[in-house]
Amino acid sequence: MGKLDGRSAVITGGASGIGAATARLFVREGCKVLIADIQDDKGQALAKELGARSVYLRTDVSHEAAVKAALEAAVMNFGRLDCVFNNAGFAGVAGPIANISLEDYERTMAVLLRGVFLGVKHAAELMHRQRSGSVINTASVAGLQAGYGPHIYSAAKAAVIQLTRSVAMEMAESGVRVNCICPGPVATPIFAGAAGLPAEAADEAVETLRRALANYQPIRRPGLPEDVAQAALWLASDDSSFVTGQALTIDGGLTAGQPWSLTQKHSRLLRLALGAEPEGDTKP
Repeated sequence: MGKLDGRSAVITGGASGIGAATARLFVREGCKVLIADIQDDKGQALAKELGARSVYLRTDVSHEAAVKAALEAAVMNFGRLDCVFNNAGFAGVAGPIANISLEDYERTMAVLLRGVFLGVKHAAELMHRQRSGSVINTASVAGLQAGYGPHIYSAAKAAVIQLTRSVAMEMAESGVRVNCICPGPVATPIFAGAAGLPAEAADEAVETLRRALANYQPIRRPGLPEDVAQAALWLASDDSSFVTGQALTIDGGLTAGQPWSLTQKHSRLLRLALGAEPEGDTKP
């Protein structure tokens, strides 16, 4: 018996990366899934792989009519809507703040913040009536602390976290839960692009990224889409039925603090600087 038996979900950005990993996991757990994306080839291939429990619909999350149509299509195809995972995203504009054009700012915010707002808005319309449901938004550690993403990306993700908390207070009264996930660096095509790796060689770039991230955080392995998918499953299921308004961080300990070995190294350097330890001392 699956944790999502008899339920249905819409996953935006569902054709690749975190979205695709979540779609696969949700279907394995008994859920019917509408994959909403603009990557038609990948989305259609994934829906074919997942079989009768999945459909693909081209959806540009920056357009309200498209988001509304995706959620309504899920109800039409599956009879109900239990979860909306507002996951679509991209790295957006990067560079020094003085070099960012208004056009690039608006393009970035249209996907990263407006897209989430529209998904939450139209989920609310449906879920208020059925008095149940789980809305999950993809935020980022870049929305929690500075230095983990470009300026506008970080601002948008911080806004997603606060939007999640605020709307959760409203929707809880209808039995609907709203939470967000804050991934750390995860080996996906989007993160590979943000790191400057070529989009035309996405698979190779992701493998390169996995190797690069192996020692980036205290847990010594790269973050994977499946790690975030497991968090989304928990938030979509009854296992988290008393959880709302939360930002669940999935980052291998990255934002918790310095790795212990680095702390010890800095402590020893400080002792040396203060003369509290002989320079020839080899103790850890």
